[in-house]
Amino acid sequence: MSETVLPRVSSFPARLARLYGGLVLYGMGIGLQVESGLGNDPWDVFHQGVAIRAGVSIGTVIIGVGALVLLLWIPLKQKPGLGTISNVVFLGLFADAAIFLLPTPAHLAFQSMYVVLGVVAVALATVLYIGAGLGPGPRDGIMTGLVRLGLSVRLGRFLIEVTVLAAGWVLGGTVGIGTLVFALAIGPLTQLFTRWFPLTPAVDRILPQGRAFSE
Repeated sequence: MSETVLPRVSSFPARLARLYGGLVLYGMGIGLQVESGLGNDPWDVFHQGVAIRAGVSIGTVIIGVGALVLLLWIPLKQKPGLGTISNVVFLGLFADAAIFLLPTPAHLAFQSMYVVLGVVAVALATVLYIGAGLGPGPRDGIMTGLVRLGLSVRLGRFLIEVTVLAAGWVLGGTVGIGTLVFALAIGPLTQLFTRWFPLTPAVDRILPQGRAFSE
């Protein structure tokens, strides 16, 4: 099917269900990777590092960083939507709930399973909540804002994620094999899930390793 004729969710209740279902699943994915102890995705390395230094939960930091990042949308001339605000308010709560409810695995096999399930959950969640068409998350918006200033999607995402990964590692966030698995698998998995939950071209631009990655 051509990218220009992909259907999108048109019913507002269906879009809300897709948005909030995606955010719950994203929080679960974060919790799985954090509890695995094998390494987080770049942003959550940063969130965890700040949480360790500040003595608060990682969810609290996710909310706080999301709100601060949203301020950067102003000079980038980005406009938030319901999905953007919902991401700021709820994602950290869902991540904290997942971390609280999930048992911490003691064996490498279960830790590895957590990593795999976490990456799959985040990939599917990304397609769900962004594909709802109610606005990207605050961190996604920074990348799309940089694209509007002339950077390619690939370069924008690379610069942002390397920066937060390095800062998070210095602060004490967990970097490991789970971080590498996330980096290698998140793009292909996200694109795989778009076959089940198709996106419009405008939405597809902000997903990892989309067609616009070649720009």
